[in-house]
Amino acid sequence: MESQTPPPTPEQDVKAYLQAQENKSLLRFITCGSVDDGKSTLIGRLLYEAHLLFDDQLDNLQSDSKAHGTQGDGIDFALLVDGLAAEREQGITIDVAYRYFSTTQRKFIVADTPGHEQYTRNMATAASTADCAILLIDARQGVLTQTRRHAIIASLLGVRSVVLAINKMDLVAYSQDTYDSIVAAFNDFAQNLDFAHCQAIPLSALCGDNITTKSEATPWYKGDALLPYLESVPVVQAQSDEQGKKGFRLPVQSVLRPHADFRGFSGTCVAGQINTGDSVRVLQGSTGNGAGSGATTQIKDILTPHGLTKTAGVGEALTLTFTDEIDASRGNLIVAADDLCEETDQLEAHLLWMSQEAMLPGRSYIFKLATQNAVATLNPVKHKLNINTLEQLPTKTLALNEIGLITLSLNKRIVFEPYEKNRALGSFILIDRISNHTVGAGMINFALRRADNIHWHAAEIDKDTHAAQKGQKPAILWFTGLSGSGKSTIANHLQKKLFADNYHSTILDGDNIRHGLNRDLGFTQADRVENIRRVAEVSRLMLEAGLFTLVSFISPFRAERRLARDLVEAGAFIEIFVDTPLAVAEARDPKGLYKKARKGEIKNFTGLDSPYESPETAEISIDTTALDAEAAAQLIYDYLLRHGYIKK
Repeated sequence: MESQTPPPTPEQDVKAYLQAQENKSLLRFITCGSVDDGKSTLIGRLLYEAHLLFDDQLDNLQSDSKAHGTQGDGIDFALLVDGLAAEREQGITIDVAYRYFSTTQRKFIVADTPGHEQYTRNMATAASTADCAILLIDARQGVLTQTRRHAIIASLLGVRSVVLAINKMDLVAYSQDTYDSIVAAFNDFAQNLDFAHCQAIPLSALCGDNITTKSEATPWYKGDALLPYLESVPVVQAQSDEQGKKGFRLPVQSVLRPHADFRGFSGTCVAGQINTGDSVRVLQGSTGNGAGSGATTQIKDILTPHGLTKTAGVGEALTLTFTDEIDASRGNLIVAADDLCEETDQLEAHLLWMSQEAMLPGRSYIFKLATQNAVATLNPVKHKLNINTLEQLPTKTLALNEIGLITLSLNKRIVFEPYEKNRALGSFILIDRISNHTVGAGMINFALRRADNIHWHAAEIDKDTHAAQKGQKPAILWFTGLSGSGKSTIANHLQKKLFADNYHSTILDGDNIRHGLNRDLGFTQADRVENIRRVAEVSRLMLEAGLFTLVSFISPFRAERRLARDLVEAGAFIEIFVDTPLAVAEARDPKGLYKKARKGEIKNFTGLDSPYESPETAEISIDTTALDAEAAAQLIYDYLLRHGYIKK
């Protein structure tokens, strides 16, 4: 008699089900495109048609539709993801809304992104982690500028699968000719974008056509409906990157030291796999001496939120302990000892500009990559992309939502990998140093070769030696204020006092510098930034020679004055605000410039049609309505005495 296998127990059934769920692939996708193309409605309808809404969610949706909906007595599916009050009031998407759902074939995380231009940054944020993009197009409108912009951003951010969702087909009578013309127009535009898969689907999010099943309204369409396609589309990014098979990468986020016998290094694994006993190297970037800097050790223990483990991989939050007591801290990168990353302080990257204020070459911004921070100075843009034609256009700067190719210099070395190889270690953001707003997002192409060919030459006679010879503690004295405030006059009086007491100084005057070093610069914001950048670098050289450098420049922007300050060590930069009201400066008008500016003969004149940003924490402020030039110079001289820059 043959033995029979007993049926699985309920406990075995549950375990098998959980294991099957755990092993299902995950697809991260976004909905994007121009405003009012139906992105939120599509997601809501998708969840509804796939029976992925709980009864209470459906009840709330029906209630919300009556209070806030735009479909009369019908269900407004957009309300499932448009949760902000402002979104419901205006009928638009502002923030990114994330939803998780699962079918029998696959798990999904969907991000509904806004279509308005001013919220393009939100779309880019969501696209940076997506495997697939559903690019919606209103069948009545066709391919719009924002459609093209979102397609370009998705391509740059590594999204390789695109669904061209031609929506609102019900409003064009399900016309195949309309569908075909839109597909042709998009394919013509996108032929140079880096998409591996692009599937066009005609649908109506409002009516449910081609969402989960094929619609009888489009018998001419032979492809899959949207959900079956999403269940089968290859996760190209995961396959091409094969991050789990690459060398181990863990940016150190924090060092844990709960007691004297434990020191662990925490972060999220962004590539590869790590095992107990593996050899790793700590890359230290700014403190290193090139690729491979930092010490080598072995992994002693691997801790996860669930406890100790012998192995871990991509996406897991880990705390590692080492067999040796070596230095590692936030901003360092733990990597496989035999598979290192690059280190550099000069990069080429594609940059998406996300600020209303234009990008200004020469201005410095905070640079953040993974857990690393640096100060980045942007060079003039190599070119920007024409959103409609992908043509490369010459430009010096980038405006809101423009995309360009740039190079940038950092104040220290960082550890990175090209974006196409590793998203986490190849992407960065730029932050305005005054407002702390995120102003740009970049994707690194490669390190500039010149970074490895240029080295600091150590002079045998350094700044301290020069200073000792002159018997002074050198500093940059940076005079800032409106035209006509008296900066140059006060600087001249101060120099005479220093000279009389045998102290060594030089004056860098704004007008004089424009006769030579900066004669090629005008008075646009970009040129003003470059004007100050050059003078700041010259001032640093003068400081190295042991001189007091008296810089007399309007220098209207706080960001550039901060750049100059950050070039030198603490205490070597003294900001002097020559505080003169505009009316007083204009009344003096020693060079007749205000009169010309009022007549329109001078454009971009500071204080009139170009802004002046007063210092917030200047070391010295001089009220020239209360002090004459001689008294002001004496005030500065006394400051130098009091703080040990000179001696009696």
